[in-house]
Amino acid sequence: MNDAEIRYDWTLSEIESIYTLPLPELVFRAQGVHRRFHRPDEVQACALLSIKTGGCPEDCAYCPQSAHYRTGVVRTDLLSVEEVVAAAQAARERGATRFCMGAAWREVPSGLPFERVLEMVRRVRALGLQVCCTLGMLTEEQAQALAAAGLTAYNHNLDTSPEYYGRIITTRTYQDRLTTLERVRRAGIRVCCGGIIGMGESRRDRYRLLEQLATQRPHPESVPINLLVRVAGTPLADAPSVDVFELVRMIATARILMPASVVRLSAGRLSLSDEAQALCLLAGANSIFIGERLLTTPNPLPDRDRALLERLGMRFQEQGGDGAS
Repeated sequence: MNDAEIRYDWTLSEIESIYTLPLPELVFRAQGVHRRFHRPDEVQACALLSIKTGGCPEDCAYCPQSAHYRTGVVRTDLLSVEEVVAAAQAARERGATRFCMGAAWREVPSGLPFERVLEMVRRVRALGLQVCCTLGMLTEEQAQALAAAGLTAYNHNLDTSPEYYGRIITTRTYQDRLTTLERVRRAGIRVCCGGIIGMGESRRDRYRLLEQLATQRPHPESVPINLLVRVAGTPLADAPSVDVFELVRMIATARILMPASVVRLSAGRLSLSDEAQALCLLAGANSIFIGERLLTTPNPLPDRDRALLERLGMRFQEQGGDGAS
């Protein structure tokens, strides 16, 4: 497989046939694809900072930052530029090459808050880091402004299948999400788009999510695969745990369908053993988030991540490494 052979016409039946392969065969195929497009011994370290926390008007059933639920999350105003730059510098010193900023907004506000975010992007990019933002829905003009400020990528997850989406979110449509992704792409910003498993969805919903991602042209340069973190007070607080091999299958299938994309092992790692994380990396994940928290949920400590990679004979991507995603 080479760049010219990347496909955008995957069918649901093809995706199902890949996802349901015997696990050794699935991981073997994913490894073969991974080695053609990426260094198999290298993992990108990303950091994620909540720059405005809580009080979001959306009703996403998984999110502790929603104003609809009582989760104990303390609302905070938009951070200062200096606070964000200091956090980015600290992340870079811990080995991060990508710094992500998330704000609990339904849509990006105009005026001074957005101007402050643009300055954050400029200052963090000046540190030599890739910069990603997840701020909610964007207008065409806002997407263009973020591109001009130097934003590397914009995260806007589809979360699940179009059919299951209404069971998880009612305050924003699936098309709203697709429209924001189109605006990001037109502005020349790379797309970071993935989903969450463990929300009660069926396997078919997972196939459909992968279909939505793998038929985008081009594919999202970054595909985060999240495992639900159950938070007290949210509607999904008592969702049944998902088999870790479903996470491995999701990652391996994403790797085969979207060979050149960076597949990010994202939320939920704290519930995984070292062996499970190693299997996810073997299946094609080549990025993790470092730091004690992912927005408001716990995450493994950086020293544990580095120790795990050393045990596996792997390493974090160095500064100035492949910045294609």
